[in-house]
Amino acid sequence: MITMEFVELESFIVEKMSEKKVPGISISIIKDGEVIYAKGFGYRNVEAKLPSTPETIYGIGSITKSFTALAIMKLAEEGALSLEDPVEKYVNIKLRPFGKPVTIHHLLTHSSGIPSLGYAEAFIEGMIGEDRWLPVASPDQIIAFAKDMEKWAVAKPGERFFYLNTGYVLLGKIISKVSGVPYEEYVRKKILEPLGMKRSYFSKEEVEKDKDVAMGYIVDKEGKLIPQGFPYGITSDGGLLSNVLDLAKYLKMYMERDEKVVSKESIEAMEKPYIKVPWELFGGESYGY
Repeated sequence: MITMEFVELESFIVEKMSEKKVPGISISIIKDGEVIYAKGFGYRNVEAKLPSTPETIYGIGSITKSFTALAIMKLAEEGALSLEDPVEKYVNIKLRPFGKPVTIHHLLTHSSGIPSLGYAEAFIEGMIGEDRWLPVASPDQIIAFAKDMEKWAVAKPGERFFYLNTGYVLLGKIISKVSGVPYEEYVRKKILEPLGMKRSYFSKEEVEKDKDVAMGYIVDKEGKLIPQGFPYGITSDGGLLSNVLDLAKYLKMYMERDEKVVSKESIEAMEKPYIKVPWELFGGESYGY
């Protein structure tokens, strides 16, 4: 039964889906530690007329970066690394823009001083069948292409915010190096399993076993929906697939300062404003981890 407090919300969602040609969407709302609303709208697969549900699996894109940051904080708590360690301590790449070393903290906050170079973006575009202008087929190859990225720096580390997907690819490599296991395995064992996120996946094999998965779409110039596969192979910068019920558990951890993964102090450190961002919605926006 739809209570009156959600009627306006649902009307807004349907209106925006129609306006932006969004085929399907799922949402959940948490209040006082409980999911008080969860619903799917539209289709998870337009051609097969399969509806979106609260259980539908979607690629969550750059929300994956928050899992990467949390994994780094877990390793920092365990004393396996320091957020002030230079990146080159763990990855064979020189990162000293203007003579100042880029640290793990700088990558977490997108404050390396290096603007987006398009390497990670080219990989994603190639994986979904769009114009592949760089032959990158793995995170390792992204790093290989980015080996001279310090030359493109326009600011010293810590001075300015530049959103950098490649930085989070590097963080994934650091997690693997320090933990001794693949990035995906570390996140699964240390974050997903403790939080009970049983239907959150990285691999194509896992996703194909699940029966409630959204087809990806792009909208072409004529406004038509074109089915697109998920770019499997991307990892720490955007490779996780999940659903709103699992993500509600993840959000609840932050809201309640739950210590299943890291301490309350680490969660609060992740939410501190470290670097001012170049956009303004409410005033005073800054980026944490």
